[in-house]
Amino acid sequence: MSAVKSQNVSRTVLAAGAGAVLAATALLYAPEFLGRGTPPPPGPAERAVIAAHAGAQAALPDLAALIADREKWLRTHPDDGKSWADLGAAYVERGTRLGDVRDHPRAEEALRRSLAARPAARGNTAAQLGLGALAGARGDWRTAREWGERVRKAEPGHWPVYPVLIDAYNGLGDYGAARAAMEKLEELHAGAVVRARAAQTYRDRGWREDADAAALDAVALAAADAERAAALGRLGDLAWERGEPEEALERHGAALRLVRDHGPSLAGRARALAALGRTDGAVRDWRAALARLPLPEYVLEAGELYESLGLDAEARALYERLRTGTWARAAVPLGLLDADHGDPAAAVARLRAEWARGHRSVGVADALGWALFRSGRAREALEYARRATDEGLRSALFSYHRGEIERALDLRGPARRRLAEALRINPAFSPLHAPRAEAALAALGEPPDELPEGVGREGTARTGRTAGAEKGTGTEKAADAEKTAAGPGTRA
Repeated sequence: MSAVKSQNVSRTVLAAGAGAVLAATALLYAPEFLGRGTPPPPGPAERAVIAAHAGAQAALPDLAALIADREKWLRTHPDDGKSWADLGAAYVERGTRLGDVRDHPRAEEALRRSLAARPAARGNTAAQLGLGALAGARGDWRTAREWGERVRKAEPGHWPVYPVLIDAYNGLGDYGAARAAMEKLEELHAGAVVRARAAQTYRDRGWREDADAAALDAVALAAADAERAAALGRLGDLAWERGEPEEALERHGAALRLVRDHGPSLAGRARALAALGRTDGAVRDWRAALARLPLPEYVLEAGELYESLGLDAEARALYERLRTGTWARAAVPLGLLDADHGDPAAAVARLRAEWARGHRSVGVADALGWALFRSGRAREALEYARRATDEGLRSALFSYHRGEIERALDLRGPARRRLAEALRINPAFSPLHAPRAEAALAALGEPPDELPEGVGREGTARTGRTAGAEKGTGTEKAADAEKTAAGPGTRA
């Protein structure tokens, strides 16, 4: 797994949440030909609205057309609160998908103008949900939760509120509440967007086969090429995370046949090619991905591949690009950049601030633990590493980080287990860290012949959590239900 691929609130899913908000605003948008006989084929703005009705992602050119359409309309109809909400939600979705904070102030202005024209007390849920999605895009999960819970209280059967709440709860590390919101979403709405959400939820719980099945459902239910490409890209990411680069390559290739410049699949294909030793193709795809979709996590991943290939000047240029860019939701990639390629103390300060804001996802816990370790504070780091690995997500990177921390503390048995686990989950999880995991495991050597009674050899013994983690089996689900009953944040 790449350095930041394992964040609990993925950008693709967050953008789908913004798409659900756009769906809530788009219902009154009617093409002028409506009711005049057989309509012509939908234009770009209309295609974006059709996607929004299903809560799906529109193609980026179609989304841009919708934005242009609403901007033009509002120049002559500035009191149209509904259209301001449309525009604000579209800005949020575009900014989220491109990682571009320049759309954030535009979105906030549009959504505030919508509320001025039609206040929340008069039922303007669209603008409120838009502000919730905007808060999530900025990583302000507490504010996102407040907006979402306000709308849910007023309209508990309004399905677009639940993707906003799921993202907010995940960002705050409240996984029990996120699962409950997911269950409610499944009661209220169906289709590709819900199956894609279910795939993410199952993946975060370690239910790999269930995640793959839900993602396949999303592909089958997708109504347009952009939506189908997003679902195929998600399947490719799932294959990559479980150490199957050939399947990842196939899935991302299928997505790119539908949408030639699909940024997430260009990045996914680059990872898979690198894992298969086809590094020229990997470098080419990373360059294409960064030209199309220069997200901070992609910049870091590409830089680490270049560094692993001895392309030090190119790697340094990408690291500097990450440090100096204006990014949305970049605390984790910037923290990992400083921890591994800069100033670990600065990484600790950055990630502690994020933690204090209430952003307590497994991704932040892992990055903070790693930054503490890299700054020489392994004992303090272990608590955060445990929080990252004990929730359920099967992340090779998280296991590697915890294994190195335990090795530094001379916890040889646990370190051996975690390093072996990282390589078992995905032997090529990082072009830099996977070889280091192999070297660290070799340095630890074989476990001693004499072991305490009842303890199996590291690397072969299976704990209650890992025994069913490869599948969404009844045993695994029962164990997870027992943990959920004990309350969010309870450790196995």
